[in-house]
Amino acid sequence: MNTRSRRIALCVAVATTALSLSSCGVLNVSGEGKSASPTKGNDVTIGLLLPETANTRYENFDYPIIKEQVASLTKNQGKVDYVNAGQSADKQASQMQKMIDDGVDTILLDAVDAHAIAGEVKKAKDAGIPVIAYDRLAEGPIDAYISFDNELVGEVQARSLLDALGSGVDTSDKIVMMNGSPTDPNAKQFKAGALSELNGKVTIAESYDTKDWDPKNAESNMTEAINAIGKDNIAGVYSANDGMAGGIVKAMEDAGITSLPPLTGQDAELAAVQRIVAGQQYMSVYKSYPQEAQAAAQMAVAKVQGKDIEFDALTQDTVDSPTDKGIPAQLVTVTALTKKNIKATVVADGIYKISQICTSKYASKCAAIGLK
Repeated sequence: MNTRSRRIALCVAVATTALSLSSCGVLNVSGEGKSASPTKGNDVTIGLLLPETANTRYENFDYPIIKEQVASLTKNQGKVDYVNAGQSADKQASQMQKMIDDGVDTILLDAVDAHAIAGEVKKAKDAGIPVIAYDRLAEGPIDAYISFDNELVGEVQARSLLDALGSGVDTSDKIVMMNGSPTDPNAKQFKAGALSELNGKVTIAESYDTKDWDPKNAESNMTEAINAIGKDNIAGVYSANDGMAGGIVKAMEDAGITSLPPLTGQDAELAAVQRIVAGQQYMSVYKSYPQEAQAAAQMAVAKVQGKDIEFDALTQDTVDSPTDKGIPAQLVTVTALTKKNIKATVVADGIYKISQICTSKYASKCAAIGLK
């Protein structure tokens, strides 16, 4: 499990202006940035390696936002070389090797397998290409890391699940845990955070580390859990993300469970928000992808352009990986998304319009919670 600590100050700068940086205690930074050793102008190429497409966030949010932000930061002279690994560690290794061979200026890496990619990270370092771990902390000599506070994600999920169970929650209440992929270091952190809240308060009757975060694998695992525990004996389900939550709902409905137990999720996918409206899923974890993606683009451009003060202002946390200590990082906070705050989170931030959530199928449910 990765450890984390605070570095320099508590303020996290996520905007590009000198005013924003100076407000965080970073002074004398012009709009162009200052450095003793600038390495590149605006004609930068940022390599972006994303892990899979099953989670809709990567194609819908991360890539478009990073592309737009790089263009904005470089007066439309910079570009993003984007590839997606389709959940294949071997494919991602080949994709990263090609980026190294092509001589991209910086690599943003969201690893399929954090351990398996370490060799390519070392090759990039040897080639003089900075690597910033994006969303998942890769092993090897990475230059920085940006993600959400993953242990906090697990804690928020577990606390929400306990809240849903109410004041009568008992250690005999049986919970199913559907954790993420064992190759994803984030999944280990989500699980650790959740267990820190659940242990001693409920019984973890069945627990799964779900291969590839695949909803179909989660559905199969949940069917197995229902058969082992009994469909009437499941008090709640911890699901590490929304995609798997969809598979879990299908398994429960196929098993004839008409009153679904509280179910968690993560990523605030549109289908999950609609399940929350409909009462099929209790909560999701809303993570501001625009904030994470914009800051990642800023870090990547600042790093290659030698804007050290701006880069330091964006990486005021540190984390440890299994191979490296004290990695500069930015950890973005998260919010529990329930029926009560849909409008104040994903709608207010422009992630979804109410019309996208409240289609005809969900119109009456939306009206019942005042979402209109």
